[in-house]
Amino acid sequence: MTKKRISLIMSAVILLLFLASCAQNETPAESIYSDKNNWAYFAQGENKNADLFLICPTVYSGSDDSHNMSLNDANVRASFYSALNMEKGIYENDCRMFAPYYRQAGLNVYLMSAIDREQYLEKAYKDVKEAFIYYMENLNDNRPYILAGFSQGADMTIRLMKDLFDDEKYSKNLIANYAIGWYLTNEEVKEYPQLKPARGETDTGVIITFNSEDKSIKTSVIVEDKTLGINPLNWKTDSTAADKSLNLGACFTNYNGEIIKEIKNFTGAYLDPDRGTLKVTDINKADYPSSNSLFPDGVYHIYDYQFFYRNLQKNVGDRIGAFLEN
Repeated sequence: MTKKRISLIMSAVILLLFLASCAQNETPAESIYSDKNNWAYFAQGENKNADLFLICPTVYSGSDDSHNMSLNDANVRASFYSALNMEKGIYENDCRMFAPYYRQAGLNVYLMSAIDREQYLEKAYKDVKEAFIYYMENLNDNRPYILAGFSQGADMTIRLMKDLFDDEKYSKNLIANYAIGWYLTNEEVKEYPQLKPARGETDTGVIITFNSEDKSIKTSVIVEDKTLGINPLNWKTDSTAADKSLNLGACFTNYNGEIIKEIKNFTGAYLDPDRGTLKVTDINKADYPSSNSLFPDGVYHIYDYQFFYRNLQKNVGDRIGAFLEN
């Protein structure tokens, strides 16, 4: 090897070391979530025993040339905020609330194959992950917290747990993940030990999920085959039926989160032994249509938390209490 060639190699090595040093010292770009305007809820509520990190369900329809919500669309932001308001009553008595705006995938992606839609869900998840890490590093202050999401929001919470929760700094203060209206499989639980399905009323560090449907339903966009779940009336994971007398109240809310109708002892339910879904026993599916082309009547996806509102509300307080005791 000639001296000239050795000199060129040494120069290249020195340049690479210099560039690496610069990269290490470079100040990272500031997260968009340092701006409160990128949060629908930001530290909403005072003197609470726990925090809530809440992820919004799908409100963006999408179009032929747009499959992810824009963070700058005022109309979609308003719908996003309204959807969160319809859920907040389950948590707000006990939690200081945080909910980031994110570039959620549109409804139109759920008409695609699972493979084709993934690029749009990954884009949504990128925002959720950034917001969650910002929250944990800058806002949580070592407080116990609840993860929660409905539908696409629930999918995002489970992605977070798969991605990050093998690290104790994220998992140690998790009270529970209310991932309602999404699926959780035995295969996922085996692959990701940090995913722990709820087994009872007050276990902590667990995932609470269920999918409400009529007894006639055999498959759906959310649960094509089988899922794990828990019954929010008796907090059992087998097919033991819960009578409607255990239903503390179904609550139907407006876009401000105000309860406009409440029905005590609304319906009973049991877990389907084959599908793992929550079969609703005491209502007529024609009275609660899906109003969404993705779901036939009898898939009560949009009513998941409304049908069991007061039971969920009580359980949030119970699990926080159990976590603080332990």
